[in-house]
Amino acid sequence: MKTTSRRQFIRQIAVTGAGLSMGATSFSAKSYARIIGANERLNVAIMGTNGRGEGMANTFQSIDGVDVIYICDVDENALAKGLAAVQKAGGNAKSEKDIRKVLEVKDVDALYYATPDHWHAPAAIMACKAGKHVYGEKPCSHTPHEGELMIEAARKYNRIVQIGAQRRSWQGVIAGIRELHSGIIGKVYFARGWYTNNRPTIGYGKPASAPSYLDFELWQGPAPRRAYKNNIVHYNWHWFWHWGTGEALNNGTHEIDVIRWGLGVDYPTSVSSEGSRFRYKDDWECPDTQVINLQFGNDCLVTWEGRSCNSRNSEGRDRGVIFYGENGSLETGHNGYRVYDLQNKLVKELDSKDIIDGRDPASPSVQLDKVHIVDFVDAIKNNRKPHSDVAELHKSTLLVQLGNIAWRTGQKLAIDPSSGHILNNPAAEALWTRTYEPGWTPVV
Repeated sequence: MKTTSRRQFIRQIAVTGAGLSMGATSFSAKSYARIIGANERLNVAIMGTNGRGEGMANTFQSIDGVDVIYICDVDENALAKGLAAVQKAGGNAKSEKDIRKVLEVKDVDALYYATPDHWHAPAAIMACKAGKHVYGEKPCSHTPHEGELMIEAARKYNRIVQIGAQRRSWQGVIAGIRELHSGIIGKVYFARGWYTNNRPTIGYGKPASAPSYLDFELWQGPAPRRAYKNNIVHYNWHWFWHWGTGEALNNGTHEIDVIRWGLGVDYPTSVSSEGSRFRYKDDWECPDTQVINLQFGNDCLVTWEGRSCNSRNSEGRDRGVIFYGENGSLETGHNGYRVYDLQNKLVKELDSKDIIDGRDPASPSVQLDKVHIVDFVDAIKNNRKPHSDVAELHKSTLLVQLGNIAWRTGQKLAIDPSSGHILNNPAAEALWTRTYEPGWTPVV
């Protein structure tokens, strides 16, 4: 540090991820956070604190140089949980159920949200217009068109927009991708990702009045109004196309993003998908078992397998990615990687001491969440693109959205590899966007 400025040092760490909780050069996210300095504080509002957001409210507040000053949720109980999480980390936030009012507060510098998918893009666009930076959970958007609008908003209002693809900031994954790009397994022509869980049935919802502690009108926000049923809020909205995007975007976005990053590809030439709601008969609309196939011309094939209701691991992991090349394979599941030759012999491994639960909806790893948050904070302070910039993550999100569109239409899609847009298929193109509740249509 004697010959390197503080800002240069932060930039170097942000780019390389050097030493973050790996090996002999241990450099924890906590010590990394302290470099930012208490004299350059970032005021953050947290939107959605029933599960993931509750944990992230605590994590944001625990980063030196960050103050969580507002908790926003349409559920009074979740609001209380978020406030308590901030207080536990030594902060003192205010509460508000309407995000529009929060974004009017001049002192708020950035918005983090962990909301239902239908809120992601509208919240991000409103925040950019209000002059706030954004850290949003995946998926990037509910529809492809929303992702395009998010990029437009980020660039028009010159805001940093980071998406919660945390693996982009994990040192072990970064090292594995670096090995892949250096040619450790030669030309890569196939990549496979998977996610497993053991989710129960959601049953058949009954019409009911929304609980007194929940503002269901505001919960629906941009989505056209539907009557309340008792099996939607809080988590089961994932499995209804009206608000959610299924397991493919709920979790598959992570694997597809790592695959696209590793292969260095943008858009496919064709997409197909098979699967169904096999395990239970209930209100669940999305497939609980799904395979998405993405063809990139004659260069490579990508598949993602989702099993929402059968938790048998694949390759010994609950979720992960394998790249197959002419000289072997490279697997990255959590914060590390393994390389095998063509005789299936393990030839190189970088293991991680980080404890990661790939099925934990609140946080797979708090320490690794911190690394991604610190990247976001540093990107704001240094006016640079974050590791998971919205333009990059839109591409990854789009690949999985195309898989869902192929599944919903029952058709193999031809894709323009220069833009990612669907070719000559009106039924599929109709799912590129959605309708909105009057007055809620996102406008950049």
